[in-house]
Amino acid sequence: MKQIETLIRALPKTELHLHIEGTLEPEMLFQLARRNNITLPYEDVAAVRAAYDFTNLQSFLDIYYAGASVLVTEEDFFELTLAYLAKCAADRVVHTELFFDPQSHTSRGIPFATVLSGIRRAMAVGKERFGISSKLIMSFLRHLPEEDGFKTLDDARPFLALIDGVGLDSSEMGHPPADFQRLFAMCRALGLRRVAHAGEEGPAAYICEALDMLDVCRIDHGVRAIEDDSLLERLAKERLPLTVCPFSNVRLKVFASLAGHNLRRLLQRGVCVTVNSDDPAYFGGYLQDNLLGVARELGLSADEIVTLVKNGFEASWLDEAEKTHWLGVCDTIAGEGNHGRIHEGRG
Repeated sequence: MKQIETLIRALPKTELHLHIEGTLEPEMLFQLARRNNITLPYEDVAAVRAAYDFTNLQSFLDIYYAGASVLVTEEDFFELTLAYLAKCAADRVVHTELFFDPQSHTSRGIPFATVLSGIRRAMAVGKERFGISSKLIMSFLRHLPEEDGFKTLDDARPFLALIDGVGLDSSEMGHPPADFQRLFAMCRALGLRRVAHAGEEGPAAYICEALDMLDVCRIDHGVRAIEDDSLLERLAKERLPLTVCPFSNVRLKVFASLAGHNLRRLLQRGVCVTVNSDDPAYFGGYLQDNLLGVARELGLSADEIVTLVKNGFEASWLDEAEKTHWLGVCDTIAGEGNHGRIHEGRG
């Protein structure tokens, strides 16, 4: 296991399923609350962490949206995003594609431009300071009506050059992808890439809906694809990626334990599975923690780890030259006997 850990730490990595609001650590939560004169229903950091005992997705979302209330100014969003990118640098994440939820903020009177400007400014600093490339995905909240999503898209129109794609997240049960078919068709017409959360708590049928009705290029979560053999065959044949979040799945009771996660079975079926952290401040670990955890609990081999990491580059929105570069770095590190040496690669 020691050699596997060394390999994981040495490999360059991507993160394709990360909600920037979900990186709000309790310490920053209190810092921003004080700065913005917001009263929190928690006495201290320990009380906040104690509240992170979730029973399902909705119990998490209730706290998640309450936490987002401390994000008010452009500087708040800048500091939040830059803190996440610093963690990426420490874990050798060289490329990230992060979600933001504008509806969580515009509904509180925060201008769309304030949110976007803070995040984008941090992404630029992250590239300059850490050499981390990044893309930005605007997510629509599925527990709100599709018409609300159209309003958010209208808000985003002056800034579409700064948005790399759109996603669909929030409460899954009772909110199938089909409810957002018109909205995603409009996003397609605007030239925006599309992804969607599906098959986490919702059934495998939601994955099929997302693929066929929303025309998405990858599925966020998607672990319930295991329930449909024909869907698994399609995912493998078409190399349709799943952005799986192991710690999140366990904390939200999708699986009882990390050892019981189906990640390895999906990998063995030839699916383009990637590992991600989702909302790491709430679920107890960033990307590298997730990789180390599944390697330990599922007994993953070095080859399986390299495959997971390379899948991340394949599934990313990097251009082909960048993908080729980083896949080559992965192969070089995997081929070395000494995984302790870390290649610098390109910044």
